[in-house]
Amino acid sequence: MSALLTVDGLAKRFGGNEAVKDVSFDVHPGECVVLAGDNGAGKSTVIKMISGVYQPTAGQVYFLGNRLTGQSAEAVRRAGIETIYQDLALADNLDPGLNLYLGREKTKRVLGLPVLDRAAMRRDAVDVLRGLGIVVPDPTASVREMSGGERQAIAIARAIHWHAQLVIMDEPTAALGVPEQREVMALIERLKAKGVGIILISHNLPDIFAAGDRIVVLARGVIAGNMRPEDTNDEEIVRMMMGATL
Repeated sequence: MSALLTVDGLAKRFGGNEAVKDVSFDVHPGECVVLAGDNGAGKSTVIKMISGVYQPTAGQVYFLGNRLTGQSAEAVRRAGIETIYQDLALADNLDPGLNLYLGREKTKRVLGLPVLDRAAMRRDAVDVLRGLGIVVPDPTASVREMSGGERQAIAIARAIHWHAQLVIMDEPTAALGVPEQREVMALIERLKAKGVGIILISHNLPDIFAAGDRIVVLARGVIAGNMRPEDTNDEEIVRMMMGATL
C-alpha cells in the first residue's frame, strides 16, 4: 500500500544548534506511527516541519505523493493533515458545534440577513461524534463543562469533519485520568478503522504500546530506532529514548 506521508531526511537547525538530523519515516493509511522520545528529543520540531509551522533546513515531506515542503501551515491543512496540539485549540465558552465550525461557521438568512445556523452546526457535531462512538448528552453545553476525553473527541471530530487523512496528535492523554485515556485510545482505533493515518507523539510507554503499529524513537534529534511493538519491549524503548544505542 502506498504511503500517505513520506518524511525524507528532515533536518532543522536553529542558529548553531542542530535540533533534528536526517529523520525519515512513512505513515500508511490506517496506521498509527508513534513518535517517541524524551523531552527535547526533537519530536515537536519534526511535527512542526510536517505541519508547515517550520520549514526544514534539509529534507522533504511528501503527502499522497505531492511535495509539501515549503508550503504554509494552512496549505498543509487543506491538503488533509490536521495537528491536534495538547491545548486542543478549543473555545471553552462555545458548544461542540461552534467548535467544529470555528472560523468556518455555517450561516442562514433571516429576513435577508446572515445569522449563525447553530442548530445545523450542533446536528453536524452530534453526527460526527456519533461516528466516532461518542455521545454528548447536551450538545448545547460549552466544552468547558465536558471531560478531557470528550474534549479530545471534539478536537478529533473537527479534524475528521474537514476530511483530514492524516491526524497528528501531540500527547493526547497528558493530564487525563485512566478512563479518559482509554477513551482516547479507543478513538485512535476507530480512526485507524476509517483508514486515517495517525502520528502519535508520546513518551508514555503504555500509550506507545497500546496504540502504535510502528514506533519511531527519537533521541537527541536523530532516529534511535524504528520497529514494531511486537519486536521490542519497554526496556529497549527506554534505552533508545535515553540515547543509549546512539
